Amino acid sequence: MSSDMAKFRENRTKMNERIFAENFTPINRFFKLDTSAYEAGALGSKTKELMGLSISTAMRCDDCIRDHLDRAISEGATRAEIVETLNIALIVGGSIVIPHLRRAFEAMDELLDKRD
Repeated sequence: MSSDMAKFRENRTKMNERIFAENFTPINRFFKLDTSAYEAGALGSKTKELMGLSISTAMRCDDCIRDHLDRAISEGATRAEIVETLNIALIVGGSIVIPHLRRAFEAMDELLDKRD
């Protein structure tokens, strides 16, 4: 795994632990709600992660894009599925999404190159 994704994962884990250490119930509840939303139900986890990726890209949240890419790929998402998902984000979000689309492609290539 490249240093960028490793650093992202490490910082995410470290800061989540820091947030949880505060033991503030409303924040902890939100994190639990967020986690449970992506569990398999009528839709599988991969589909939900791809939905999260599309929305995160349209909303231009680079950390969210990385997280959903990482999770979608862990759930077995293919390059073709991810590209179609990012296309939806571009259609919904418009040209302002293009810089985030570039970063999403960089992260996708990094993650899939390690998987392939």
